[in-house]
Amino acid sequence: MDASTLAQLKAKAKEIRKLTIEEIGNLGSGHIGGAMSIADVLTLLYYHKMKVDPANPRWEGRDYLVVSKGHAGPVVYAALASKGYFPVDWLKTLNQGGTRLPSHCDRVLTPGIDMTAGSLGQGFSAACGIALGLKMDGKPNRVYAIVGDGESDEGQVWEAGLFAAAKGIANITAFTDYNKQQLDGYVKDILDLGDLPAKWRAFGWFTQEVDGHNLEELDRAVDAAAAQTEKPSMIIMNTIKGKGCNFAEGVEKNHSMAFNMDKAREAIAALEGAD
Repeated sequence: MDASTLAQLKAKAKEIRKLTIEEIGNLGSGHIGGAMSIADVLTLLYYHKMKVDPANPRWEGRDYLVVSKGHAGPVVYAALASKGYFPVDWLKTLNQGGTRLPSHCDRVLTPGIDMTAGSLGQGFSAACGIALGLKMDGKPNRVYAIVGDGESDEGQVWEAGLFAAAKGIANITAFTDYNKQQLDGYVKDILDLGDLPAKWRAFGWFTQEVDGHNLEELDRAVDAAAAQTEKPSMIIMNTIKGKGCNFAEGVEKNHSMAFNMDKAREAIAALEGAD
């Protein structure tokens, strides 16, 4: 990745974070923590890696993205609006009556959403199934999936992982948003995941561990995953929950937070002044 591309992606990630803060602030509450921690990987995918067409969201030649941690919908919507899938003004309707942007991602309502998510673990299973279907049809499309670390408490995640490796589904690249926090506290205190990279390797996945906020590391890892021809790929992203939002970053109880537009504007101003 050259310096110009890196600078453009960093600026876009900041834009997506600002849109997300404003979007949730306008509603008054929402899942800020786990949304902000995946802004960088979404930026890389939508603006540098995935084959997509915002004017034709169901284009058969597209790459698929399934955000299995569906409560991160607000940042996904911010990325989609920024990319041109729908007007940015839609973000003001988040989770309100008649909206096309519900709290959790819904493929029926929102242009650009490839799979409905919300019940944790199910989105990842669907992503593996989509990848298998594309493989059986001999199509070159790639599937990307984002799983939460708290979500990884769900047995369904590991069943899907075992299945994908057994079937040699090499056209899927998954990411674990390893921000170390979940709804009720720290992952290590709720249900410690132990050596997460070792677990995924034991399940037969090509596994890498990166700084989930370092776009260059993410870029190299995605390329290495795409080069695999026999194994599915898992990229463990070490992230900070709430990254880029000054009142949510790295604090406790930041899974879902209530805040108004005054606080949102303060956070956006702080983000604008950050490197």
